[in-house]
Amino acid sequence: MKSKLLPFIAIGAVTGAAISMLDRQTREHTIETAKKAKETIAYYAENRDELLELVESKVEQAQSVYGTVNSNIESIMQNGNDIKELPTTIQSMVSETIQAFSKKDEQIG
Repeated sequence: MKSKLLPFIAIGAVTGAAISMLDRQTREHTIETAKKAKETIAYYAENRDELLELVESKVEQAQSVYGTVNSNIESIMQNGNDIKELPTTIQSMVSETIQAFSKKDEQIG
């Protein structure tokens, strides 16, 4: 027996789209968006070099964002390790301070 899930999902999507087109604003917005998409596709079909530059620029931006995120994650991980060591450092400082005050008390008394 074949699964009927995908065909029914497709039928539901088409039905939903058809019903949403009954609304005038939705219909106008959809037509306007389709026209802009058509114009953009036609422009880049004629200007492939510009499309290639745009894609390369976006790839460089994505690589830059990846590098920044990776650097931030490494920094957070390093700070996390420093924070884990912080309680030991604080305890050591407190002990040293107590010892210093104890020695002063002994010298005074």
